[in-house]
Amino acid sequence: MRQPSKRTLWLSLSLLFLLGAQPLRAADLSASAYQDPPAFSWSGTYVGAHGGIGFTGSPNPFADRNGVAVGVQAGYNMQAGPGIVGAEVEGSYLGDTEHKVNGGKLKEKWRAAIKAKAGLTFDQTLVYGTAGYAMTSYKKGGVQNDVGFKGGYLVGAGVEQAFAGGLSAKLEYNYIMTPDVRTSTIAGSSEKDINSHVIKAGINMRF
Repeated sequence: MRQPSKRTLWLSLSLLFLLGAQPLRAADLSASAYQDPPAFSWSGTYVGAHGGIGFTGSPNPFADRNGVAVGVQAGYNMQAGPGIVGAEVEGSYLGDTEHKVNGGKLKEKWRAAIKAKAGLTFDQTLVYGTAGYAMTSYKKGGVQNDVGFKGGYLVGAGVEQAFAGGLSAKLEYNYIMTPDVRTSTIAGSSEKDINSHVIKAGINMRF
């Protein structure tokens, strides 16, 4: 019986190899074509600016003691799964949000705050809560002593929406309680807890 030539064997092996490689190559191309895009990440550093309204007592846009709130912020987020934790510092000009005290009044002028943040992400939407420490500077009106900066506590919540190019927009509410603010007026000396509310919108640029 005649044995196949080496050339015939070589052609047969080559044909088998090509036939087997085609399905593998098609599978690779299919997997590559339908691979999910990378998930959006909130992790990283950001800087931004904000603007809004400060309220005395409960938020009331028609109260005559309201003031503006404009400023800047910077922070860092760290994401693990859908959860996020972070920290933020901010500084704001408060535009004379007014508080009545015994025999006079105080007006908020400046505020600096350091805040912790935690929340949940829904792809490019972030819902979060925040808490921290705030220092508020007051301008006196009928108050004899210089109050200066007083420390207090801040809590709040917000929602942030990310867009292309690292830009995001947020809406945030803050409640600030500054305890035991001592004032001296013609009516005498007194201490009062000063409560403030701020609703602000802002933009951030993430890096």
